Amino acid sequence: MENTPQLNEYHYELPEDSIAKFPLEKRDASKLLHFENGAVEHFKFSDLPKLLPQNSHLVFNDTRVIPARMHFRKATGAAIELFLLNPVAPSTLIQQSMQSQGPVTWKCMIGNLKRWKAGEELENEIHLEGVHYRLRARLLSRETKEVAFSWDPAEVSFAALVEAAGEVPLPPYLNRKAEEADKLRYQTVYSKINGAVAAPTAGLHFTEQTLEEIREKGIPLHYLTLHVGAGTFLPIKHDTITEHPMHREQMVFSKEAVSKLCQATGNIVAVGTTSMRSLESLYWYGVKLLSNPNAEFFVEKLEPYAASKTTFTWEQSFEAVKNLMERTNTQYLVGATEIFIFPGYRFRVCNGLITNFHQPASTLILLIAAFTNQQWRKIYEEALAKRYRFLSYGDSSLLWNQKIIG
Repeated sequence: MENTPQLNEYHYELPEDSIAKFPLEKRDASKLLHFENGAVEHFKFSDLPKLLPQNSHLVFNDTRVIPARMHFRKATGAAIELFLLNPVAPSTLIQQSMQSQGPVTWKCMIGNLKRWKAGEELENEIHLEGVHYRLRARLLSRETKEVAFSWDPAEVSFAALVEAAGEVPLPPYLNRKAEEADKLRYQTVYSKINGAVAAPTAGLHFTEQTLEEIREKGIPLHYLTLHVGAGTFLPIKHDTITEHPMHREQMVFSKEAVSKLCQATGNIVAVGTTSMRSLESLYWYGVKLLSNPNAEFFVEKLEPYAASKTTFTWEQSFEAVKNLMERTNTQYLVGATEIFIFPGYRFRVCNGLITNFHQPASTLILLIAAFTNQQWRKIYEEALAKRYRFLSYGDSSLLWNQKIIG
């Protein structure tokens, strides 16, 4: 690709004391940086409803973080840690696997793998609502790191056992063990669909009161699901960023959400980079449907750049998706995306973004740089100067990439 950004352009110094290790007591007490047409202003997150133009549409990611870090111990005393990544059988759909009351197989990251032989079974006893369950984990392959889980009595879902026995998978840069309070705070108040191993952190600032004030202003709230994977924390190790292997994440769109978005006018504001990546991916899927009604719902990481001259509007694209769902009587559309958004990307759907402050030289900084027309450094220098708190439990921003409507 021509004019591909180089990684060294997106470094900045992030002092350790600027990283928020714990959440604030009140979700909406965080700071909110407002960026529009090159100007920066400072507010509290509780001010968000009055900052949103009347004709805005907010799009949220309703994924729910699962306690994906699980601990087992061998008879010898050796500790084995499993980190659930994505399901393999009987279904690759995260929600179906979590709801299963029978054996499931997951690809995992495995701590102390050298002490666990293929075929060897580990066991945990879990107490849940007065019942003792035996949860077994058997290593199927040291190469693929696939683990088969089974349990008895088989009268509860895998999700219930994970919820009871698992640990909240806090981001590695917090450098601390999860506490009981994290089970609540590392979760949005509107989380619904189990499957993420990292929170869509832009949503952590919302309270029921904030959402109600936004509704009272007449601003519609839309929901989609993107299950955030561990790859979101994978550092870029290549100076030429296009060599970075983007993680594949599962998305789910309801027929109702797609239909309502087709009728949206005004500002489309993504709550978080995951919502933005999902909406932009949905656009590219719709474009594929316009030329191939049987196109697969999968967006490769650089696919949008090869098709950058596409002139279809997002309304035309979303309409094609809606027509497909109506034609096939599909209530929930499941797809996957590797979309990699960096400077040079042309945004097709969103002109507003609510997001936290991200790690230096990360895929998320590249997205912010693209969205703000390379003014990200000005924004971040201002935030550091004003003592904003950074990363997952940090403060927030409302960014616009063009003059807002309304």
